[in-house]
Amino acid sequence: METKRQLKIASLLYRELSIILQQELKTLSAGAFVTVTKVTVTPDLSAAKVYLSIFGKSEKKEILEGYRLHSREIRGLLGNKVRHQLRVIPELFFYVDDSLDYIEKIDNLLKGE
Repeated sequence: METKRQLKIASLLYRELSIILQQELKTLSAGAFVTVTKVTVTPDLSAAKVYLSIFGKSEKKEILEGYRLHSREIRGLLGNKVRHQLRVIPELFFYVDDSLDYIEKIDNLLKGE
């Protein structure tokens, strides 16, 4: 179970990363619509798992790899935004959140399509 501090930091990272990805890093998305769906932080606050939902393009792995390659730059932008609130900026690990695809698949199966 996550502590209250982990949840607060995850919420802060979620808000700031959403803004960074939508406003400052549009070129990495290659025409796809990318949103942050969830952020989890390790107990020692040294790492954060960032789950991205990618719409519009079928090359989800390529887009995700672009974010992984630029994670250091993204971490730097994040550090500039939260430097007065966090002492150490967690290392970012990006993952595709495919829960919406899974929900759609289950919905189609229930409808009989």
